Amino acid sequence: MNPIRNICVYCGSAPGADPLFLEAATALGRALAVNGIGLVYGGGDNGLMGAVARAVLNEGGRVTGIIPSFLRKRENMLEEAQELVIVDDMHTRKRIMFERADAFVALPGGIGTLEELVEQLTWVQLGQHGKPVLIADVAGFWKPLLSLFAHMREHGFIREQFELHYLVSEKIADVIPMLQKAAAMAARSGHVERELDARL
Repeated sequence: MNPIRNICVYCGSAPGADPLFLEAATALGRALAVNGIGLVYGGGDNGLMGAVARAVLNEGGRVTGIIPSFLRKRENMLEEAQELVIVDDMHTRKRIMFERADAFVALPGGIGTLEELVEQLTWVQLGQHGKPVLIADVAGFWKPLLSLFAHMREHGFIREQFELHYLVSEKIADVIPMLQKAAAMAARSGHVERELDARL
């Protein structure tokens, strides 16, 4: 059984300067629908957010949008989504996005996308969850961040016992297979751990 039923996608509410960003968002949305995986995202119809969600819908897939009430107009809430959850604040939005998702993908985006990605990486680092997190490095967009992570390691702020755990894909076609493999490995590991706990 596929352990990934829904993927949360973090991405910009703007299209970005490179046409490859929109192409990648559209391709990811199609891939989600074709593979029977639901989209969990921020609920907007602008930029990359709108592109990925509309691509899912156009292929007959399922979209769950989670949006704070104060962003309904600013991010042009996507009314066509099968499920829209309107919340009071950003903290609630992020919590529900986490609860509804089995894995996370970061497409290009701005400060909000970065904050959401880094929060998930922090939670994995601290052992709060084992859901796979993938950075979609479209056209090298995330290379400066990956270089920053290397810089942090070099200077002793990301230590071996608290390593960051994430996947990186430069091709959208690789995103879902990589996440499925990681989720399956995590599920097997968790099963083994539960068996060991039961024996103690």
